[in-house]
Amino acid sequence: MRDDYFAWLEAVRNLSPRTLASYRRDLQKYGEYLAARTLAEEAVTAADARGFVGWLGRQGLSPRSVNRIVSGVRGYYRFRERRGRAAANPFAEVRGLRAPKRLPSFLFEDEMARLVELPETAAGGTVADRGAPSRRADDPFWRARDHAVLEVLYSTGCRVSELVALDLKDLDLGTGTARVTGKGDRERNVFLGGSALAALREYLGQRTGHAAADPDSLAALFLNQRGRRITDRGVRFILSGWLARAGLGKRVTPHTFRHSFATHLLDRGADIRAVQELLGHASLSTTQVYTHVGLDRLKKVYRRAHPHAS
Repeated sequence: MRDDYFAWLEAVRNLSPRTLASYRRDLQKYGEYLAARTLAEEAVTAADARGFVGWLGRQGLSPRSVNRIVSGVRGYYRFRERRGRAAANPFAEVRGLRAPKRLPSFLFEDEMARLVELPETAAGGTVADRGAPSRRADDPFWRARDHAVLEVLYSTGCRVSELVALDLKDLDLGTGTARVTGKGDRERNVFLGGSALAALREYLGQRTGHAAADPDSLAALFLNQRGRRITDRGVRFILSGWLARAGLGKRVTPHTFRHSFATHLLDRGADIRAVQELLGHASLSTTQVYTHVGLDRLKKVYRRAHPHAS
């Protein structure tokens, strides 16, 4: 049954090999729990499911890890129900552990400006896509591509998965907008600021002839050094190279650009519901974490500056 489940995850939900491997590890952990109690999958009760949560917690796993594993097992039983292999889902009403909220990491405005402008201003060195030969960073096309990638990430606040899925047809340089497809196949418009538009025009002016001949490569906005659509791993690799040269001393991922985008908008007075729309969040509560980032910064300023704060 598990083989059918993983085949379904791969074919229908189109999960990546890395995510599938994570699901396998989670179900293996569940298998260990069942074996320790000589339980069969079809005989598990809600009490057994709650016992599994406690068993995971006693193994020293973080609340987030416990909740992820329980969510995966819950999904597995939903699959069994649909296939008629389980009368009920014993994990349906099982609550996970309360996880502490983590404030998102972000870059300050001057740090972001320093990073995104680097491909345009710093010559020499090497940048490479993973799996492709390195090229000189003074190559105009690859510098232009890297600059456009970083500018678009910051200007739009889009997820890296949304960025790599962008096609040429999704851009409207005249109106300064792009159409992205987010989670749940929800589409939204994002905005391209002046710096992003300039970087895109520079890149697109040199893109002709670099794309491979297959339809997907010809359609893709951003290309890797083999002329094919860039991957999220390729974006991370590009970012890591320029981050090392920027010398910011911070851990930065493509999602840091999204966090910074939201934080900077709210710091400058943007309405939180507008930021929610721009980020493509289904729930306002997801966006509200960025207000806590702003309050945390204000609190630090207050404690540092007010004579009676301490």
